[in-house]
Amino acid sequence: MSAWTRCLMLCSAIILAMVMASPTSAQTKLRWAHVYEITEPYHTEALWAASEIRKRSGGKFDIEVFPASRLGNENQLNEGLGLGTVDIVYVGTNFVAATYKPLGITGAPFMLRDFDHWKAYRASKLFADLAKDYEDKTRHKIVALTYYGQRHVTANKPISKPEDMKGMKLRVPPAPLVLMFTRSVGANATPIAFSDVYNALRQGLVDGQENPLPTIMAKKFYEVQSHIVLTGHITESMVTVIGSHVWNKLTPDDRKLFADTMQEAAAKATEAIEASERVLATQLKKLGMTVVEPDRAAFRNAAVPLHNDAAAGAGWTRAQYDELQSLK
Repeated sequence: MSAWTRCLMLCSAIILAMVMASPTSAQTKLRWAHVYEITEPYHTEALWAASEIRKRSGGKFDIEVFPASRLGNENQLNEGLGLGTVDIVYVGTNFVAATYKPLGITGAPFMLRDFDHWKAYRASKLFADLAKDYEDKTRHKIVALTYYGQRHVTANKPISKPEDMKGMKLRVPPAPLVLMFTRSVGANATPIAFSDVYNALRQGLVDGQENPLPTIMAKKFYEVQSHIVLTGHITESMVTVIGSHVWNKLTPDDRKLFADTMQEAAAKATEAIEASERVLATQLKKLGMTVVEPDRAAFRNAAVPLHNDAAAGAGWTRAQYDELQSLK
């Protein structure tokens, strides 16, 4: 073999090695974090989406999903997007509202009428505009909205009207609009980390808590609470947010892949949660809980006067409020 041939072979090997090591061929590893249990649709659909993105991208993206607060609570995950310690999160709208207040509008008590009203909001120009304003402010990208369910109160006593909650120590997440509910009924808001709620109830540190039926079931709150009160006081949502440090580096095709797949996952999780809500009250009753159907009109009448009260946490304009209420 001539020296020239050996030189050509060596150069070819070097070029091949450089191509194989180039960023365009490297796999991108991402961290998707949330606070929910592995049995819940939010997690199972996140796993599905991660798998689909890997498959549809030809292995270009490898997304690992971290459930059950493994990478922090919702406030910490929200902050982690800015720090780059997490790449994708599920987070409640009340938590993104800490950065851009108008996005919290549906998280106020009795702001949404029912599931159909929620679906109308998901498809609305109002939601698209609010998500775009959030992106302009933070550079993070909201790609999907997922139904979290109607929040209900659990306690160790029957509750039928707002007055029955006066002075009650109620665990709530540290979100202003949930505090609007406690203010409307005169309860004492007690913020406790989501992962610590079960023990706080068991030890009597709080009198009750409020969450959607699927969460009450998944967290086994029926073991430490005797009554479930179907207040349906907040119709809760979560957003899927991709950090700016990731979104800004994606190609247009990759952005579409992420958004389409995560919207599919959100739609599937939404269907599963809404379907479960129709049967879980009966299942919780079989597990020993007393199911109470309170005077929801009385609870709503107590909350509505606070809807546009900035001191109570309202952070939207009257025009945005009216636009939401007009959705059919």
